[in-house]
Amino acid sequence: MARTGVQRAIGFAIALAAAALAGCPSSSGGGSKGGGADTIRIAVVGPMSGSGAAFGEMIRKAAELKVSEVNAQGGIGGRKVELVVEDDRGDTTEAANVARKLAGDRSISIVIGHFNSTCSNAAKEEYNRKGVVQFSPGSTNVSVCAGSPWTFRNLYRDDYQGTFLAEYAKNVLGAKRVAVIFDNDDYGRGLMEAFRKRAGEIGLEVLPPISYVRERTSDFKPVVGQLAGKPIDALFISGLYNEAALITKVAREELGLTVPILAGDGVMNDKFVEIAGKAAEGVYVTTPFLLDAAKGDPKVEAFRKAFREKYGKDPDTWAALTYDAVGMALEAIRDVGTDREKIRQWFAAHTSAGNAYQGVTGPTWFDADGDCYSKGAHVAVVKNGRFVPAERQYKPQAQ
Repeated sequence: MARTGVQRAIGFAIALAAAALAGCPSSSGGGSKGGGADTIRIAVVGPMSGSGAAFGEMIRKAAELKVSEVNAQGGIGGRKVELVVEDDRGDTTEAANVARKLAGDRSISIVIGHFNSTCSNAAKEEYNRKGVVQFSPGSTNVSVCAGSPWTFRNLYRDDYQGTFLAEYAKNVLGAKRVAVIFDNDDYGRGLMEAFRKRAGEIGLEVLPPISYVRERTSDFKPVVGQLAGKPIDALFISGLYNEAALITKVAREELGLTVPILAGDGVMNDKFVEIAGKAAEGVYVTTPFLLDAAKGDPKVEAFRKAFREKYGKDPDTWAALTYDAVGMALEAIRDVGTDREKIRQWFAAHTSAGNAYQGVTGPTWFDADGDCYSKGAHVAVVKNGRFVPAERQYKPQAQ
């Protein structure tokens, strides 16, 4: 059928619109290829769904905030930054699949992630094989950076955190005999082992640890019930916020446990307080960064203000670490471009306080393995339904 003038005009307009859309960067989700030569693409990966989704929410929001700030200032060298967000669901199989996709996409310059130590370890081989920097703002298991020159992190390891927790239990809380309940994954098991090791060195008695498997254990009464009748001075929970909250509720409300409860940084999330309710009061948690402890610092206050304005709530520890991780990644790209090997070399060259990245959470620099020893630990305690700095902070005897 012959086309009229109006039909030809409509067809021409549709063609122009299609061409315009083809030239636009892709959206931030799904890891699809997009951008083009005028766009810098980086990825952030974490548990955007599943039992750790509250971690993923903060990670994603902080990454989006940092990218939006850089783009508002003109991007990098006139090029806009596109953030690709991927969900590993906190699952090792999915983490490996996501890593395979991102590492194989040459338009991705660097990956911020993963969060869970099990996921970082599962994904590491792919990033190492294809040669792309994996920069974690949350994985603390001691093996995360081992064996790969492409893997870095911007927080402490669990051997440091476990040492800190054992000493805090004995030297600050006055405990002599401690029970331990742990998640039998890389994070929970590794932190528990570090705690036990240091406890043995300083004369803190630890009962045989009780394990559970995250997302397979739903009823924690039989787990916590194993503590019935056993005299203890404290309970240490080595796991993530969801399960730790359920354990805390059972310990306080069913078992009637009144001794101090302390936990690692996997519990540092407002969802812990929400799930545990009143039982969360008085629980001590280690954290690599505490917003309220850094009040008055211009960088911290600017970050808090920007996050509040954009999302209507305060950032947490993991938001701050992710914000810094993205900031450091973009500084690398600003200095050396998007070549993956040059980015790796840039990261590997940051080996002292003299050339550390100065972020919200403090200076970030690395040892030869990509581990970060430039930041210590803080202690938060739940008071009136929120995490606040504990009255007594602590510096470990063994650094």
